[in-house]
Amino acid sequence: MKKHICILIILSFVACNKTNKKASEKIDVEKSIDLETVPNLDLEQANKLAELPLHCMNIEYPNKLSQTLGSEADLKSPKTLHPAFYGCFDWHSSVHGHWSLVKLLKMFPDLEKAEYIKERLLKNISKENIEAEVAYFRGKHNTSYERTYGWTWLLKLAEELHTWNDETARILENNLQPLTHLICEKYIEYLPKLNYPLRVGTHTNTAFGLSFAFDYAKTVNNQALKKAITDRVLYFFKNDKACPLSWEPSGSDFLSPCLEEAALMKRLLPANAFKVWMHEFLPQLKDKNFTWDVGVVSDRTDGHLVHLDGVNFSRAWNLNTIANGMPEYNHLKNLANKHINYSLPSIFNDDYMGSHWLGSFAIYALSTVVND
Repeated sequence: MKKHICILIILSFVACNKTNKKASEKIDVEKSIDLETVPNLDLEQANKLAELPLHCMNIEYPNKLSQTLGSEADLKSPKTLHPAFYGCFDWHSSVHGHWSLVKLLKMFPDLEKAEYIKERLLKNISKENIEAEVAYFRGKHNTSYERTYGWTWLLKLAEELHTWNDETARILENNLQPLTHLICEKYIEYLPKLNYPLRVGTHTNTAFGLSFAFDYAKTVNNQALKKAITDRVLYFFKNDKACPLSWEPSGSDFLSPCLEEAALMKRLLPANAFKVWMHEFLPQLKDKNFTWDVGVVSDRTDGHLVHLDGVNFSRAWNLNTIANGMPEYNHLKNLANKHINYSLPSIFNDDYMGSHWLGSFAIYALSTVVND
């Protein structure tokens, strides 16, 4: 009997040692994760970032029109076709370049070139120029133009103007309204026809295309747009499970299909429902030791390879969106900082293939950073 008791004591001691060792190892693993420097969007940084869209918003060439020609009559210069948004290489980059300046002015009224920027914005987003943009979108061959990437950035610009308490913002918002209204109509018409989502890491990604549009609909209380988006998002994504993060990124991605979807569902679902959905969709993100290598850029003069700087910024803003208000995902903020810190230094000395658009991605990513 005494022999059996001794054996039990020894086994219990060994088991306790193993448990303590595992706990110690877990603590050591968690301690081994480097804490990233928290990136900061301050006035100095804002002044530098403002120069990127200022440099290109009225630079007409090079230009990628992505235009469908109906006849020779459609062969016109970018500025003639798109008098509001002709710079920064393509239409959508011009739109979110304008958004960048509005965002920075709203956050930093003391921006060095504030008055000059307002003048440029008023000149480009004039009533007459927006009328011409609307006419282009109503053209027979342009019904799907910039769907949905350019559409969603246009609504992000409209949302930023709507929430900016400034006299200039009221003029710009009013001038932009006909195009804003048209894009809302296009979404409401298009979404019921879309039977399957596009799960890509580039412009046509459905989840990203609906995220900023939903933000706009919620901000201005556009119930028709909000319902159209909610209905389709739940139809597309509510039963999704086990998104394959290991497949990302593809060689020219600037969006993460998995994270775009997760951040969109975070916008739509109540907190408890989102946690249940997230446990099935990306269970690994709840692990405090979860990490993810940044997208590595091999050549920043290549317009497609430099997309991977964009994937780093967009991953960051989605990780921060997921973590916001959810303590169990708080560790994702450090991972977001890691992605921003990799790509941010490069965008100021970058080739035009990156500099014409990456500033917007950096600004949005930085605006989601919370310094706990």
